[in-house]
Amino acid sequence: MKTEKLSQNPTDIKVSVKRWADRIGVDVPEIHLRTMSKKWASISTKGRLTLNTDLLNLPETLTEFVIVHELVHLLVPNHGKLFKGYMSAYLPDWEQRQKRLKLL
Repeated sequence: MKTEKLSQNPTDIKVSVKRWADRIGVDVPEIHLRTMSKKWASISTKGRLTLNTDLLNLPETLTEFVIVHELVHLLVPNHGKLFKGYMSAYLPDWEQRQKRLKLL
């Protein structure tokens, strides 16, 4: 069984956010990591991204899902068909990643 790399470095997560933001074509002027009790992340309409520090202990694939999910919200504010279409375009296996995240 393949062992997944954990996202243990805040700098690596911020680099991943910037790479994904460039790929998706959105602007993320602020990236913060802090303890969050009920969410994995949140993003404002102005692109202020806040990530839960618990992501540092998750496999990179799940952290990447959270990042892409939040950045796609800058294109589509809800979870409708268009949102799911973008998610499928950027992360074809996003639904499996989401299911794994919900099990945690």
